[in-house]
Amino acid sequence: MNQKQSVAFHTLGCKLNFSETSTLSRIMEKEGFEKRDFNDLADVYVINTCSVTDNADKECRQIVRRIQRKSPESFVVITGCYAQLKPKEIAEIPGVDLVLGAAEKFNIAQHISDLTKTTDPAKICSCDINEVSGFNASFSQHDRTRTFLKVQDGCDYNCSFCTIPMARGKSRSDSIANVVANAVHLANEGVKEIVLTGVNLGDFGKGPDGEKVHLEHFVDLVKALDEVKGIERYRISSIEPNLITNELIEWVSKSDQFMPHFHIPLQSGSDKILGLMRRRYKRALYAERVALIKQLMPHASIGVDVIVGFSGETDEDFKETFEFLHALDISYLHVFTFSERDHTKALEIQPIVPIVVRNERNKILRNLSYMKQQYFSQQHAHTTRPVLFESFNKEGMMEGYTDNYIRVSTPYRQEWANQIVQWNL
Repeated sequence: MNQKQSVAFHTLGCKLNFSETSTLSRIMEKEGFEKRDFNDLADVYVINTCSVTDNADKECRQIVRRIQRKSPESFVVITGCYAQLKPKEIAEIPGVDLVLGAAEKFNIAQHISDLTKTTDPAKICSCDINEVSGFNASFSQHDRTRTFLKVQDGCDYNCSFCTIPMARGKSRSDSIANVVANAVHLANEGVKEIVLTGVNLGDFGKGPDGEKVHLEHFVDLVKALDEVKGIERYRISSIEPNLITNELIEWVSKSDQFMPHFHIPLQSGSDKILGLMRRRYKRALYAERVALIKQLMPHASIGVDVIVGFSGETDEDFKETFEFLHALDISYLHVFTFSERDHTKALEIQPIVPIVVRNERNKILRNLSYMKQQYFSQQHAHTTRPVLFESFNKEGMMEGYTDNYIRVSTPYRQEWANQIVQWNL
């Protein structure tokens, strides 16, 4: 392919994917490609996929069909977790030209330079999970006020519902020194807030090749980042309850840079279901973690991931989850409807919960989340908190978040873009 071609990116899934897409975009721009909006015409379209749910798979296929309709001569590249897990299936989607596995995604420019448009099944590169090794640092930049900085990848856990270890390999990490260097670079670029991301963030420290023991520890990373000048805010994107130590909670409570905001996956409020899911804690430990956070930071925001309709979940199990969440001092929920994934242990669990029941349980917990969010916001009404406003002008309005993750919207003011403003809620 000739240089000075155009490329457009689309991201499905998590903050980790967002950080990697941003890095892939910078790689392509350095190679002479012009970045375009995904809705515009481009010579190359790159879709960075997720495969946590069946909906993510379907969305990928729908996007490829849209590209085919508007720009049939464009090259289409699929990477990410869906590409890693089902490369042959993706290669047969009409319009797809290249499937890049986890081990080769950061060599995207080289692969595209060798690509020619064909009606044959797409070329597949490096989709064997045994080839996935090493750590590729990535971060989003110039995309949002907040920057997502990847510090960890892969997972050594074996939750029965999850395909991520098959898609991203074993747990491995950047070094504290490299993360700090990236934070310094981002500070020099004017970034105000960094969100630390990873597949299993609390497992940070196993090195780039995934040692069995920790060479470094997440709490030490937090302490080192606290010393970086210029970054006014850090957030911990998501961390397992069994990996949140008392030391980490206590450090965040005293830090001016780390925000009073935690996102802690629960998945179920039933110990029976947690066991079937192969989670590494019981609900009592989860409640202890929430209680300590609220004791030291009463104003802290706590978000919760929960899965409804997991195989074997009875009405009584769901009731346990609902009542447990209702009683917890949390701020919001991310509710996921369980969807069966190939090659997972969950497929062996019976009985299967009917789809209509799963959807009804999802609706119940989303309503609970709305109530929790409203109550949390009301608790802080008429108080003053710092808000970091984003630069995006949406129909004359701008948005930002308080330190404890309450969203604020106000008429757009250029001088507030990417600035922290004391705001009366």
